[in-house]
Amino acid sequence: MQVNKKIGVFLCVLPFMIGACVNMKQPRNKIEFYTLEYDPPKIEAHKPLPSVIKVERFNVAPIFNTNRIIYRDSSFKRSSYQYHRWRANPGDFVSYFLGRDIKKSGLFKAVIPYDSRFPCSYILEGSVDEFLEWDTKDQWEALLSITITLIADKEPDISKRIFFQKSYRSSKPCKQKHPRALTEAMSQAMSEVSGQTIKDIYICLKDREH
Repeated sequence: MQVNKKIGVFLCVLPFMIGACVNMKQPRNKIEFYTLEYDPPKIEAHKPLPSVIKVERFNVAPIFNTNRIIYRDSSFKRSSYQYHRWRANPGDFVSYFLGRDIKKSGLFKAVIPYDSRFPCSYILEGSVDEFLEWDTKDQWEALLSITITLIADKEPDISKRIFFQKSYRSSKPCKQKHPRALTEAMSQAMSEVSGQTIKDIYICLKDREH
Protein backbone atom coordinates (compact mmCIF):
# COMPACT_ATOMS: atom_id res chain seq x y z
CA MET A 1 0.00 0.00 0.00
CA GLN A 2 2.82 2.35 0.92
CA VAL A 3 4.66 1.46 -2.28
CA ASN A 4 1.57 2.27 -4.34
CA LYS A 5 1.30 5.69 -2.66
CA LYS A 6 4.92 6.45 -3.52
CA ILE A 7 4.33 5.39 -7.12
CA GLY A 8 1.25 7.61 -7.27
CA VAL A 9 3.13 10.62 -5.96
CA PHE A 10 5.94 10.02 -8.45
CA LEU A 11 3.48 9.78 -11.36
CA CYS A 12 1.89 13.08 -10.30
CA VAL A 13 5.23 14.86 -10.08
CA LEU A 14 6.64 13.38 -13.29
CA PRO A 15 4.64 15.59 -15.74
CA PHE A 16 5.88 18.72 -13.99
CA MET A 17 9.48 17.48 -14.16
CA ILE A 18 9.14 16.74 -17.86
CA GLY A 19 7.49 20.12 -18.46
CA ALA A 20 10.31 21.92 -16.67
CA CYS A 21 12.93 20.15 -18.80
CA VAL A 22 11.09 20.98 -22.01
CA ASN A 23 10.80 24.67 -21.02
CA MET A 24 14.51 24.86 -20.23
CA LYS A 25 15.49 23.32 -23.56
CA GLN A 26 12.86 25.21 -25.55
CA PRO A 27 12.56 28.71 -24.02
CA ARG A 28 9.95 31.11 -25.28
CA ASN A 29 11.02 33.56 -27.99
CA LYS A 30 12.63 36.59 -26.38
CA ILE A 31 11.87 40.11 -27.62
CA GLU A 32 15.04 41.91 -28.73
CA PHE A 33 15.12 45.71 -28.33
CA TYR A 34 17.24 48.04 -30.49
CA THR A 35 18.38 51.64 -30.29
CA LEU A 36 20.23 54.09 -32.51
CA GLU A 37 23.94 54.45 -31.83
CA TYR A 38 26.33 56.87 -33.53
CA ASP A 39 28.76 59.68 -32.76
CA PRO A 40 27.46 63.25 -33.18
CA PRO A 41 28.19 64.45 -36.74
CA LYS A 42 31.23 66.67 -37.10
CA ILE A 43 30.23 70.19 -38.14
CA GLU A 44 32.70 72.69 -39.56
CA ALA A 45 33.73 75.14 -36.85
CA HIS A 46 31.90 78.47 -36.87
CA LYS A 47 31.45 81.29 -34.39
CA PRO A 48 28.81 80.20 -31.84
CA LEU A 49 25.50 82.06 -31.90
CA PRO A 50 23.85 83.41 -28.71
CA SER A 51 20.70 81.41 -29.45
CA VAL A 52 18.92 79.12 -26.99
CA ILE A 53 17.00 76.40 -28.83
CA LYS A 54 14.27 74.28 -27.32
CA VAL A 55 13.74 70.93 -29.08
CA GLU A 56 10.13 69.78 -28.85
CA ARG A 57 9.13 66.12 -28.97
CA PHE A 58 8.57 65.27 -32.62
CA ASN A 59 5.22 64.06 -33.87
CA VAL A 60 5.14 60.76 -35.76
CA ALA A 61 3.14 59.66 -38.80
CA PRO A 62 0.40 57.26 -37.57
CA ILE A 63 1.83 54.13 -39.18
CA PHE A 64 5.22 54.62 -37.49
CA ASN A 65 3.92 55.83 -34.11
CA THR A 66 4.95 52.62 -32.32
CA ASN A 67 8.04 50.93 -30.98
CA ARG A 68 7.51 48.01 -33.38
CA ILE A 69 9.97 47.83 -36.27
CA ILE A 70 7.95 48.50 -39.41
CA TYR A 71 9.03 47.04 -42.75
CA ARG A 72 7.80 47.23 -46.31
CA ASP A 73 8.30 44.15 -48.50
CA SER A 74 5.68 44.80 -51.16
CA SER A 75 3.60 47.64 -52.57
CA PHE A 76 0.81 49.01 -50.35
CA LYS A 77 1.82 46.68 -47.50
CA ARG A 78 3.43 47.47 -44.15
CA SER A 79 4.26 44.82 -41.56
CA SER A 80 6.10 44.63 -38.24
CA TYR A 81 8.37 42.18 -36.47
CA GLN A 82 6.98 40.33 -33.48
CA TYR A 83 10.23 39.72 -31.58
CA HIS A 84 12.32 42.71 -32.74
CA ARG A 85 11.37 46.19 -31.55
CA TRP A 86 12.76 49.67 -31.05
CA ARG A 87 13.62 50.59 -27.48
CA ALA A 88 11.68 53.89 -27.87
CA ASN A 89 9.17 55.58 -30.14
CA PRO A 90 10.72 57.09 -33.32
CA GLY A 91 9.60 60.57 -32.19
CA ASP A 92 11.61 60.21 -28.99
CA PHE A 93 14.60 58.87 -30.88
CA VAL A 94 14.70 61.76 -33.34
CA SER A 95 14.02 64.44 -30.71
CA TYR A 96 16.73 63.14 -28.40
CA PHE A 97 19.47 62.55 -30.95
CA LEU A 98 18.83 65.77 -32.85
CA GLY A 99 18.90 67.74 -29.58
CA ARG A 100 22.08 65.96 -28.50
CA ASP A 101 23.78 66.64 -31.85
CA ILE A 102 22.83 70.33 -31.89
CA LYS A 103 24.25 70.69 -28.38
CA LYS A 104 27.46 68.82 -29.27
CA SER A 105 27.99 71.00 -32.35
CA GLY A 106 28.84 73.96 -30.10
CA LEU A 107 27.20 76.34 -32.57
CA PHE A 108 24.58 77.68 -30.16
CA LYS A 109 24.58 79.04 -26.62
CA ALA A 110 22.34 76.28 -25.29
CA VAL A 111 19.96 73.52 -26.30
CA ILE A 112 17.17 72.55 -23.91
CA PRO A 113 14.55 69.75 -23.93
CA TYR A 114 10.83 70.22 -24.47
CA ASP A 115 9.97 69.95 -20.76
CA SER A 116 12.44 72.62 -19.64
CA ARG A 117 11.02 75.83 -18.12
CA PHE A 118 14.10 77.81 -19.05
CA PRO A 119 13.32 80.63 -21.55
CA CYS A 120 14.46 80.08 -25.11
CA SER A 121 15.08 82.09 -28.26
CA TYR A 122 13.76 79.53 -30.74
CA ILE A 123 11.62 76.40 -30.73
CA LEU A 124 12.41 73.48 -33.00
CA GLU A 125 9.33 71.43 -33.83
CA GLY A 126 9.04 68.57 -36.28
CA SER A 127 7.58 65.29 -37.42
CA VAL A 128 8.92 61.86 -38.27
CA ASP A 129 7.39 61.11 -41.65
CA GLU A 130 9.11 57.78 -42.40
CA PHE A 131 11.01 55.40 -40.13
CA LEU A 132 11.14 51.92 -41.60
CA GLU A 133 12.94 49.04 -43.21
CA TRP A 134 12.47 49.08 -46.99
CA ASP A 135 12.93 45.60 -48.43
CA THR A 136 13.63 44.68 -52.02
CA LYS A 137 14.68 41.37 -53.54
CA ASP A 138 18.34 42.31 -53.58
CA GLN A 139 18.73 44.58 -50.57
CA TRP A 140 17.23 46.02 -47.40
CA GLU A 141 17.45 49.74 -46.63
CA ALA A 142 16.80 51.94 -43.62
CA LEU A 143 14.55 54.83 -44.65
CA LEU A 144 14.21 57.95 -42.52
CA SER A 145 12.49 61.23 -43.35
CA ILE A 146 11.64 64.15 -41.08
CA THR A 147 10.22 67.65 -41.39
CA ILE A 148 11.39 70.44 -39.08
CA THR A 149 10.02 73.90 -38.31
CA LEU A 150 12.09 76.59 -36.56
CA ILE A 151 9.98 79.12 -34.66
CA ALA A 152 10.92 82.39 -32.95
CA ASP A 153 9.58 82.13 -29.41
CA LYS A 154 9.14 85.85 -28.64
CA GLU A 155 8.22 87.25 -32.02
CA PRO A 156 4.98 89.27 -31.52
CA ASP A 157 4.06 89.18 -35.22
CA ILE A 158 2.70 85.68 -35.81
CA SER A 159 3.34 85.97 -39.55
CA LYS A 160 7.06 86.29 -38.81
CA ARG A 161 7.37 83.58 -36.19
CA ILE A 162 8.22 80.78 -38.59
CA PHE A 163 11.78 81.23 -39.77
CA PHE A 164 12.42 77.99 -41.49
CA GLN A 165 10.72 74.78 -42.56
CA LYS A 166 12.30 71.93 -44.47
CA SER A 167 12.06 68.17 -45.02
CA TYR A 168 15.01 65.79 -44.98
CA ARG A 169 15.23 62.22 -46.24
CA SER A 170 17.96 59.62 -46.06
CA SER A 171 18.18 55.93 -47.00
CA LYS A 172 21.11 53.70 -46.08
CA PRO A 173 21.74 50.09 -47.17
CA CYS A 174 21.72 47.31 -44.58
CA LYS A 175 24.83 45.14 -44.57
CA GLN A 176 22.71 42.08 -43.82
CA LYS A 177 19.06 41.18 -43.94
CA HIS A 178 18.57 41.36 -40.18
CA PRO A 179 17.07 43.94 -37.76
CA ARG A 180 20.50 44.50 -36.17
CA ALA A 181 21.86 45.60 -39.55
CA LEU A 182 18.79 47.79 -39.97
CA THR A 183 19.63 49.51 -36.69
CA GLU A 184 23.15 50.30 -37.88
CA ALA A 185 21.84 51.66 -41.18
CA MET A 186 19.14 53.74 -39.45
CA SER A 187 21.81 55.22 -37.18
CA GLN A 188 23.76 56.30 -40.26
CA ALA A 189 20.62 57.84 -41.75
CA MET A 190 19.92 59.74 -38.53
CA SER A 191 23.48 61.04 -38.42
CA GLU A 192 23.21 62.33 -41.98
CA VAL A 193 19.83 63.99 -41.46
CA SER A 194 20.97 65.51 -38.17
CA GLY A 195 24.11 67.01 -39.70
CA GLN A 196 22.16 68.60 -42.56
CA THR A 197 19.57 70.00 -40.14
CA ILE A 198 22.17 71.60 -37.89
CA LYS A 199 23.94 73.29 -40.81
CA ASP A 200 20.67 74.71 -42.14
CA ILE A 201 19.59 76.02 -38.73
CA TYR A 202 22.90 77.77 -38.28
CA ILE A 203 22.74 79.38 -41.74
CA CYS A 204 19.17 80.50 -41.05
CA LEU A 205 20.06 82.18 -37.75
CA LYS A 206 23.54 83.57 -38.25
CA ASP A 207 22.53 86.75 -40.11
CA ARG A 208 19.75 87.47 -37.62
CA GLU A 209 21.89 86.94 -34.51
CA HIS A 210 24.95 88.90 -35.62
